[in-house]
Amino acid sequence: MIDLFYFVKEYLDLIMVTLLVCTGLFLTVRLGFFQFRKFGYANKHTIGSVFSKKTHEKDASGVTSFQAVATAMAGTIGTGSIAGVATAIVAGGPGAVFWMWMSALLGMVTKYSEIVLSLYYREKNDKGEWVGGPMYYIKNGLGIKWLAAAFALFAMIACLGTGNATQSNSIALALESTLKIKPWITGLVLTAIVAFVILGGVKRIASVNEKMVPLMAVFFVVCAIVALCMNIGEVPAAFKLIFKEAFNFKSAAGGVAGYGIMKAMQAGFTRSVFSNEAGLGSAPIAHAASTTKDPVKQGLWGLFEVFFTTIIICTISALIIITTGSFITTDSGVDGAVLSINAFNSIMPGIGGGIVTLSTVFFALSTILGWAYYGEVSTQYLFKKQKHCVTVYRIVYVAFVFIGAVLELGVVWDVSVFMNTLMAVPNLVGIIGLYKVVAKITKAHFKKDTLE
Repeated sequence: MIDLFYFVKEYLDLIMVTLLVCTGLFLTVRLGFFQFRKFGYANKHTIGSVFSKKTHEKDASGVTSFQAVATAMAGTIGTGSIAGVATAIVAGGPGAVFWMWMSALLGMVTKYSEIVLSLYYREKNDKGEWVGGPMYYIKNGLGIKWLAAAFALFAMIACLGTGNATQSNSIALALESTLKIKPWITGLVLTAIVAFVILGGVKRIASVNEKMVPLMAVFFVVCAIVALCMNIGEVPAAFKLIFKEAFNFKSAAGGVAGYGIMKAMQAGFTRSVFSNEAGLGSAPIAHAASTTKDPVKQGLWGLFEVFFTTIIICTISALIIITTGSFITTDSGVDGAVLSINAFNSIMPGIGGGIVTLSTVFFALSTILGWAYYGEVSTQYLFKKQKHCVTVYRIVYVAFVFIGAVLELGVVWDVSVFMNTLMAVPNLVGIIGLYKVVAKITKAHFKKDTLE
């Protein structure tokens, strides 16, 4: 049974990589290389508008634009930025980092498109709050209700693994590695914290993430840059190795030429999904809760999210691992957050591990909180008339925080990647099927912006 799972998973991984690449290329061409042409405009109207009052305006129908972004960023700047990079390098070598970059460049326009569609086709629930996501634009845009329900079901299950178990697992491993805290103790504490926050609903989740996400991102980036500066002489060689290994034509044991490239691509693209969620369909659920009326304005945050999480944070994490050579000694079973801790410690003995551990704890905790909301929206969509189902889902979700903390790392990641694939397929079908709507909305926005 286990062998069958890994056989199916291997092929589903290839299907997801192919779909992500093809969707990104298709949207890039059809939208006129939007992510490159409007990159400056996007930065000006996203990170450049953080201190604008409009970015923080809210009403009873949803959360502020920045809170929606913070919640989505909480889901993206998770352990994929630390543990995910490490597992990608272990699985596909340094060349996997190059393919993470390629995934991000294509994923920028994919994420923009899904956020635009999410706001355009969103609805209000019985509490008067905005709700949206792939299930809504598949249903209201394509009119395929069964596919919308399939996405909601896969998302509901994936939230338990990708946004929950993998995160608590990374926290538990990091704390055990640096502070010798038993995983079950970490699991109990995390369970209590998560239960308290998610019972307050989306507004409490958004409020917590609005404060936690910017602080943790700045803290990690600054500390990581300092670490890189201390090892700056090795950075050029690290970049050279990344490019060299990305196109390594070494054969597999059976003599299949190009095996090295395939492994690097597969590891890079699948782990990139963990870091930026482009094409997965999760982040648009958070963005749909925003009070922002213009889909394009909110969609621009998608460009920024992918660029910041993968091109900046993941690259910094990868360079530290590669410049220290920590990935070479992974035959002992060192992987994930522990590998990143070892890399930081080799540059900054003592405090390096503490930096990664603290970052992992807050990155992962914010992700657990963000994905709790994704799971709730998916549950509400599937069981509109059974109000108690959301409560049941919350209980199950909280239980998975503890389960993830005590499970083996490999099992957690493999199951999560498998569920990501199932979740991504209907979402990508929806995006491709509605790309003309994205193009129309985008054109109208920039026409109006020019007139103003």
